[in-house]
Amino acid sequence: MRLAAVGRRYGRRRPWVLRGVEAELAPGTLVRIEGGNGCGKSTLLRLLAGIDTPTEGRITGRPRRTAYVPERFPAALPLTAGAYLAHLGRVQGLNGAEAARRAVDRLERFGAGACARTPLSELSKGTSQKVAVAQALLADPGLLVLDEAWTGLDASARAELDRAVAERTAAGGTVVFVDHDPARLTDRPDARYRLRGGTLEPVAAGPSVPDAGPGVPAAGLGLSSVPDVVPGVPTAVPSVPTAVPSVPAAGLTVPAAGPGVPAGPVRGAVVRIHASGPPGSVPPEGAVPAPGGGFLLTVGAGRSDAVLRELLTARPPWHIRAVEELP
Repeated sequence: MRLAAVGRRYGRRRPWVLRGVEAELAPGTLVRIEGGNGCGKSTLLRLLAGIDTPTEGRITGRPRRTAYVPERFPAALPLTAGAYLAHLGRVQGLNGAEAARRAVDRLERFGAGACARTPLSELSKGTSQKVAVAQALLADPGLLVLDEAWTGLDASARAELDRAVAERTAAGGTVVFVDHDPARLTDRPDARYRLRGGTLEPVAAGPSVPDAGPGVPAAGLGLSSVPDVVPGVPTAVPSVPTAVPSVPAAGLTVPAAGPGVPAGPVRGAVVRIHASGPPGSVPPEGAVPAPGGGFLLTVGAGRSDAVLRELLTARPPWHIRAVEELP
């Protein structure tokens, strides 16, 4: 697959998001795309997947079967999870029986088999993301494009997606991904590129450069050593329905932001988590009340995966209403 002088802008008088992009993506390769917020990573992924078309330049050699996992899965569709996947399987060329079988298989693989008959609009954010990943793997795509596909998945599903990526490349497929965690598949990519100023630059082999602030290693269930809590970030949260089970009710010791608390400098993007707990639960230290109920916890984006992982594996369960990345 080749990109030749590819450019994209949204309107004749609008600035170029991408321009002069050149790349060759060989079969069986894993490609990581890096870059700061707003640099055009999602635009590039949509062009690769064939969802958008270039304003100038050409993309040739795209595999016949291409699959795409968006950063935000549009779950407001009048279908159950199983019916949605079976329908997409038929669209991708599978017969009805095989599409239905693979729909069940992919849901079970990512721990969402019990939700096959659940309407998409009633799924939690985490389960919706599992459906998004499942649909991309239905028909063994020759090109798999992942835009923050791990975000919102529990630890087991994330590990399963790692395995699925390895299976696709081993079978000769090309996988292109973006993820804000610099440790994601860090030892596996065959090629890395960084978007800078609208152009794509090859990155030499070595550790991935974080797109967000520096990370702090996690320690147990206490989150005091996990994220940087960011003072002074507005607390308004959009009403994005997001649900992930198993957030601890107590024992979270994220340093509180505010006067007299040395939160330290934070560089790069941050992530705001909107969560609510069961009756009587104790909010994490550093969390602030959210409009409409629940609490807001703001952490450095580079450690958001670690925070969510800790939250997802604790008991009793909380409800994650939204996860939003901020500039």
